[in-house]
Amino acid sequence: MVVVDLSTQPGHLARRLQQAHYLLWNTMVSEEITSPQFAVLNALVAEPGLDQRTVGERVGLDRSTIAEVISRLGRRGLLDKVRDPQDGRRFLLRLTQEGTRTHRRLTVRTARMNQVLLAPLSADEQTLFIELIRRVSDAAEELRRPMGPAGPPDPLAAAGV
Repeated sequence: MVVVDLSTQPGHLARRLQQAHYLLWNTMVSEEITSPQFAVLNALVAEPGLDQRTVGERVGLDRSTIAEVISRLGRRGLLDKVRDPQDGRRFLLRLTQEGTRTHRRLTVRTARMNQVLLAPLSADEQTLFIELIRRVSDAAEELRRPMGPAGPPDPLAAAGV
């Protein structure tokens, strides 16, 4: 029987990194607002008035997840939905004053948390690490895209292989 060295497996390492992030997020940033919820707040600070679908695309959340995140943020009074005057079927999202205050407070905490998370790396290694994670994440996003007429995306082509 072959034993796999999990310390060389990207999926295993990504899961461990996610666990560390989750722990740090809950202890240093917020137990009430999740990291995906913060990402939505952040997207709406950057571009107020986006619709739900666009916010989901910006932060990398699927349709059902973004719907739930938007709903929770709305119930907490952190964002408002307003009907799009150009298209009555669409709703545009804007942060409330409390949403803006919450984002500001969490931004400072998030920066501190990221310092702790990346502390084992030098400044140059941190920059490289972020760039590599971004490249892998961007390639993985392509795998989630809906199938077109040509069928499912080719994971090797998305990875540039």
